[in-house]
Amino acid sequence: MTFKKGFHLTYCTNIHPGETWEETFGNLKEYLPSIKEKVNPGRPFGIGLRLSDIAARELLANDNLFRFRQWLEVNGFYVFTINGFPYGGFHRTIVKDKVHLPDWNSRERIEYTVRLIKILNFLLPQGIEGGISTSPVSYRHWFKTNEQMDHIFRKASFHFALITEYLIQVKNESGKVIHLDIEPEPDGIIEDTRGMINFYNNWLVPGAIKYFSEIKNMSAQEAEAAVREHIKVCFDVCHSSVLFENPAEMLALYKKEKIGIGKIQISAALKFKPAGLDHKDLSTKLKSISDKIYLHQVAGRYDKEIKRYNDLPDMIHDNNYGSCEEWRIHYHVPLFVSNYGILESTQDDILNVFQLLQHQSITSVLEIETYTWSVLPDEVKIDLTESIVNEFKWVLENMKVQYQNLWIK
Repeated sequence: MTFKKGFHLTYCTNIHPGETWEETFGNLKEYLPSIKEKVNPGRPFGIGLRLSDIAARELLANDNLFRFRQWLEVNGFYVFTINGFPYGGFHRTIVKDKVHLPDWNSRERIEYTVRLIKILNFLLPQGIEGGISTSPVSYRHWFKTNEQMDHIFRKASFHFALITEYLIQVKNESGKVIHLDIEPEPDGIIEDTRGMINFYNNWLVPGAIKYFSEIKNMSAQEAEAAVREHIKVCFDVCHSSVLFENPAEMLALYKKEKIGIGKIQISAALKFKPAGLDHKDLSTKLKSISDKIYLHQVAGRYDKEIKRYNDLPDMIHDNNYGSCEEWRIHYHVPLFVSNYGILESTQDDILNVFQLLQHQSITSVLEIETYTWSVLPDEVKIDLTESIVNEFKWVLENMKVQYQNLWIK
């Protein structure tokens, strides 16, 4: 679905369990028609597609991709963005730090990304830019020395140059512009806005200039322009909020640095202030949302200092909640709920981003991403279709508050 100001709004289908193409397509057929009918009836509806490597391989086999495009056209759907961060299993299995595997040090990550580019190039309607979000290079805690960090930055920069080269080829052959969108995440090699800017300006651009000058005889200006067109940022509001960034200010900073935002993932973290709370009740509540599937990184702020835990169970074990004025937890909770008893969401940060979008052209893609549905406590769960529809309604209602004359096409 699109807005008059040029936004495409969708939700990420990583909320639906399924690793094979049969499972993935089954979920799309089960959920998307009813969601479209309730949210945007009679009009084109964009899909934020999530494909595992297995699903991507299977989709490219035989005539599956052609048949999928036929289904999209017949039912009024279009694909313009793909979540290419999780490579393997993402539900009903222990994910934790394995979500970063294979990382951008590997050939497997390149090959997976190329498969996704081929799929998106085939499905993407003419006249619309396409984007594929990807991991923040690797997981920070796997690298112990500066030399190791420099090595992974150098290797990743080279691999991103290879992807850029392929995306240039796709553009020349099809006329379609597709970009790879790096997604900073807490405890990623690139975890925040300043880390992303540092990588982009000091590793990615210089590495691409070196590669394209040697391989393609391109000038520095041409190489940099190619990188800026084809390598952008996937800005996840939840990730930014967890680290106590001001998401709206960070988006403005990217704009100042001329680093493009491929898409904004509309998502909310959890937060709480321990002052006045019973710590026993707090521990009980936190244990109820702790799970064995996903990493739930935690950051606490005391004055200007930030305290970190790699995962929520580490914080619970430490049992030192009073050491910080406020804590934030990486969780991707439903957007339309602001209060979870003694816990709250970072919903206000999303509203601030909407306010910024009123005044500045940042991106054309807004993707709702609430994927931790399967591990939420039962008391906050409702029917999944109803929940996704409520997510859309909340976004539309709050976007309309900011844009008085903004209506769905």
